[in-house]
Amino acid sequence: MIGELLPESVVAVEVYGDDEAGQTPLYPEEEAVVARAVDKRRREFATVRTCARRAMEKLGVPPQPVLPDQRGAPRWPKGLLGSMTHCDGYRAAALARATDLASVGIDAEPHGPLPAGVLHSVSLPAERARLALLAARHPTVHWDRLLFSAKESVYKAWFPLTGKWLDFEEADIEIRPDPETAAHGRFRAGLLVPGPLVGDRRLGHFQGRWTVRQGLVATAIAVPPPSDPS
Repeated sequence: MIGELLPESVVAVEVYGDDEAGQTPLYPEEEAVVARAVDKRRREFATVRTCARRAMEKLGVPPQPVLPDQRGAPRWPKGLLGSMTHCDGYRAAALARATDLASVGIDAEPHGPLPAGVLHSVSLPAERARLALLAARHPTVHWDRLLFSAKESVYKAWFPLTGKWLDFEEADIEIRPDPETAAHGRFRAGLLVPGPLVGDRRLGHFQGRWTVRQGLVATAIAVPPPSDPS
């Protein structure tokens, strides 16, 4: 699912559920991160790292620990970049060579409405107005959850490029369903603060893709490398 939203240079590995039988053991330093975590958190942590190590192998890189930095972002082996996501019933990791992309961000969420009050805390008035129009045209999609997922992908693509926090209201997202179906499409995230430098280009927006299927919403962003002006 996630892999279909990303360019061919990205290796995506996903698992529905926890797939405990296929999990690779955690490294000691990873065990230390979740030593006091509840069982659900440990299973999510282990399964998504199994996905990441499988992606490493497909890229010809020996499996290695994936430890979080001080803000929780994964630290990837030298020469790689990537993103991970997990929600109830789904785990995924997407990795690429640092020469092929500048950054990548992925997110998956249950396809259901956001809890009451959350939309106003994570969105701009213009975004809510556009969601209302989308909901009137395509009422089977939970557009508020899709917007939230897109904002998560934006942050995951943003942070490795800047090392800075990006507030929910600092990106204005326009969701565009494909003409043939409301089950997938694209989105544009306009950055309302100075964007990251990629090579000699200052980015003013990110482009992403999304899909709704199997009870899930998934979003993804792939930021082209400095040599690619797209």
